[in-house]
Amino acid sequence: MTSVDLPQPTLPGRNRPGGPATDDSRTAGPVLAPRRPCRQITVGTVPVGGGAPISVQTMTTTPTTDIDATLQQIAAATAAGCDIIRVAVPSADDALALPAIVAKSPIPVIADIHFQPRYVFAAIDAGCAAVRVNPGNIRKFDDKIREIAVAASAAHVPIRIGVNAGSLDPRLLAKHGRATPEALAESALWECSLFEEHGFTDLKIAVKHHDPLTVIAAYRLLAAACDYPLHLGVTEAGPAFQGSVKSAVALGVLLAEGIGDTIRVSLSEPPAEQVKAGCHILSSLGLRPRKLEIVSCPGCGRLQVNIHTLAARVEAAFDGFPHPLRIAVMGCVVNGPGESRDADLGVSSGNGKGQIFVRGQVVATVPENRIVERLLEEALRLTDRTTDGVADAESMPGRNG
Repeated sequence: MTSVDLPQPTLPGRNRPGGPATDDSRTAGPVLAPRRPCRQITVGTVPVGGGAPISVQTMTTTPTTDIDATLQQIAAATAAGCDIIRVAVPSADDALALPAIVAKSPIPVIADIHFQPRYVFAAIDAGCAAVRVNPGNIRKFDDKIREIAVAASAAHVPIRIGVNAGSLDPRLLAKHGRATPEALAESALWECSLFEEHGFTDLKIAVKHHDPLTVIAAYRLLAAACDYPLHLGVTEAGPAFQGSVKSAVALGVLLAEGIGDTIRVSLSEPPAEQVKAGCHILSSLGLRPRKLEIVSCPGCGRLQVNIHTLAARVEAAFDGFPHPLRIAVMGCVVNGPGESRDADLGVSSGNGKGQIFVRGQVVATVPENRIVERLLEEALRLTDRTTDGVADAESMPGRNG
């Protein structure tokens, strides 16, 4: 295998002009680094790279042969905000199920291919929007690249080169000793160069590892070495809490540097939960419009209310609420009034009561057992007054009671 030279990246500074601004002018903060320029591909109806919005992906966990269950999971992921879905194709029966799934899926479907190169051609014939291949575990993959390039080019189907630490090409493992950032990047760039030899450049790259620091280093190398779109992720990130933290760290650093065109948060959770985590990461960086955001205090000795229970009740009551509201759930008089005034809706609680705020104005003081109910009522009033879910504060008269 010929080595691929990896130039050291020149990283853009943070907080430079030209990056995406926050979507909330009332709390405008520093902008991110400019997005990394790269070529654009199209995955079905979704543009990727080239300045297109960063898309959120996940992967189904159902057997692909169970078409109905797979489509139900795709529908749930779509409702959570997923832009592109990936399905596993480990067998011939899975490949046979692809046409029906592609035909009924509301979002583009990527076929995930391992071990058998013939399933790449089956996925292209089935109308998949893209194909993900892992060169490290496909038999004699390099020998099949010309055929794959010809078929994918004729069908206008992009290819994602997905390199994983757990299935790295044995030749690179022998060279580097382990799945280092250099090994991951070299593997991906080597496979891209083979496609380039056949004139095929409709490619996207992912190099995943379970360690956030390795992920960050590998993608920095790729960002400096090529102009292909990059799919970000920490593979096998873990259970919900640990995995979300690891993913937010790695993806947050890279996205803040302008690196990344699609993301996946690989949690040991249902696909829809992975999507929600990904959408939260993007919205926290101002890279995707916010939906519902709950600001709540962690608790301290000043509290006169069980803030953990109250925040959980508010979160449950607003689950699935479609409008981009910020709700502050606060438990004392130190930060409570200020945070509540700054939110679209807020409650500052204590002594068995809650002071309800709507866009900075106190509209009511209610018993503790009516806080959640009143917040829902005010949310519906607020969003009913506008078509985009953001009301004019001057149009909201105080309502005491």
